[in-house]
Amino acid sequence: MTFSILRMIPIYLLRILLAAILHDTGSHDYDASNKLAPQYDFIIVGSGAAGGVLASRLSEVPGWKILLLEAGGAPPFESYVPALNLALIGGDADWNRLTTQQKYSLKGFKNNAAPYPLGRVLGGCTTINFMMYVRGNRRDYDNWEALGNPGWGYDVALKYFKKAEDYRGTRNKATRDYHGKGGPLVVDDKRWWAPLLNGFLKAGEQLGYRTIDPNGPDQIGFSVADITHRDGIRGSTAVSYIRPAASRPNLDVAFNAYVTQVLFDNRRRAIGVRFEQNGKLRTVLARREVILSAGAVSSPHILMLSGVGPARHLQEHGIPVLVDLPGVGQNFQDHPSIYGLTWTTSKSASSNFFNLINPGNVLQYVQDKQGPLTTPFGVEGNAWSLAEEGDPHWPDLQYLLISGTPGIDFGIFISDLIGFRRELFNEYFGPLKGKEGFCIGPMLTRAKSRGSITLASSNPKVPPNIDPNYFSHPDDVRTFIRGIKFARKIGNAPGLRVDYGARFHDQPLPGCKHLIVESDEYWACYVAHMATTTYHPAGTCKMAPPSDPSGVLNHRLQVRGTEGLRVVDASMMPLIVSGNLNAPVIMIGERAADLIKEDWGIPITPL
Repeated sequence: MTFSILRMIPIYLLRILLAAILHDTGSHDYDASNKLAPQYDFIIVGSGAAGGVLASRLSEVPGWKILLLEAGGAPPFESYVPALNLALIGGDADWNRLTTQQKYSLKGFKNNAAPYPLGRVLGGCTTINFMMYVRGNRRDYDNWEALGNPGWGYDVALKYFKKAEDYRGTRNKATRDYHGKGGPLVVDDKRWWAPLLNGFLKAGEQLGYRTIDPNGPDQIGFSVADITHRDGIRGSTAVSYIRPAASRPNLDVAFNAYVTQVLFDNRRRAIGVRFEQNGKLRTVLARREVILSAGAVSSPHILMLSGVGPARHLQEHGIPVLVDLPGVGQNFQDHPSIYGLTWTTSKSASSNFFNLINPGNVLQYVQDKQGPLTTPFGVEGNAWSLAEEGDPHWPDLQYLLISGTPGIDFGIFISDLIGFRRELFNEYFGPLKGKEGFCIGPMLTRAKSRGSITLASSNPKVPPNIDPNYFSHPDDVRTFIRGIKFARKIGNAPGLRVDYGARFHDQPLPGCKHLIVESDEYWACYVAHMATTTYHPAGTCKMAPPSDPSGVLNHRLQVRGTEGLRVVDASMMPLIVSGNLNAPVIMIGERAADLIKEDWGIPITPL
């Protein structure tokens, strides 16, 4: 019921915006499912942040025939309108996964589990995400290289970030050398922001932090979110990479193709894939390589279904073991964050849903691609504070400013979208229903806890177990407590408290009332109840040198113990990066495309 109400908003807007959207974005009418060849040079599984890049870049070689398989369909029309981002979660473009029940966390969530949105649509998560362009910290990539993965240091990564990018922003003129021009991915300033963003930046200055370009030389500071939009329209990889390449005669794209298995010959060489499509089981072969770009949940799932993974686990499910790789599905990492630290404001300075259906705003978007519809709902700015352990400029916390309260929708859908227990939501957030304000969400950028992706069944249609195992390492709770205290300082600084009348919602949280409010013990309880995913899974097919027994991929992203098989997506990360994953995974796709070309003797233009 709640999600059907939510979808009324984009459907209403869609009827008004449809003509303009189709004019600006073109259509995705190139589904080649009815004319697939029996064999291709490369088969790419998954069309998201990395897979879309690979399809575009590998099809630049005229002599190669490329097949891109996507489990979902074309992007829904509402996905093009940035402000309708919330309407995409839980819909047909989402896999609609859930985590397993958690032991140490999610105590304020239904069944101690949380929704885990993942894109099942052309463009993958780039079609349903919040569109923020954040690269992470240079130390993330230098650390990958120091762990024994040559060619993945920051100096190399920066070249591929710039290759992908067409930076059109005007705020970051002093850091223009860190940005690219003319790439497929348009990165631009927000075209609209809630007034309290100015108070957020001012609060940062009052706390001693500069306003920065986080994709420049220094990540420590406060920033306005750069987003991947093209003239006010979402810039997914479906729009930025796949659609421009789809006219090439050597690229075929198949929609609604659910890959169930990688096929191997008797030398453990990947020779093709099996997939379900429209109720039929189909097979297509690969002359050169199969590339899994299905994401950090689905790529290890496909590997295990194909006999590549921890031998004992595969045997438990009756799957013949092709390659015993204990690291497949392990090393699961995420960016847990807290949505609930809330301030109300005395003046209308935040986002609200009435902006989305305001006729003036709709007309402004249709005619000029300006106004609140050009920006993901509630997404305003970020901050990174100095770390207290190790290198202070390698942050372990990020803070997201959300220009809305959990009660802004009167309890209609946000509670279910996040996954809160309804009774907790009503008691804790009930006084906020209909009120404007903001949240500051601390996010762990380098959590120490590790989870896993495991098989629930040998049946490919049964979803895998997603176990983030949040807070299995106690240091993560301590870091979160520090993050909560800093978030409170931001919200209570004069830039927000005085200028916008910000008042912290200090009602005691149900389940933690027995503790002294604002004590460390109280905040630890708060974390265990309220922290959840930021939808950033990574690390489940770890890139590592041969000396690391937990590794799955070498530094050229080839799967150990096999030939002709790579994994190119966020699952390759040895350690998750210190920021959102959209930009890093696109960079990984760009880098991997050149590695593949090099391995097959194709000259690479120096960057």
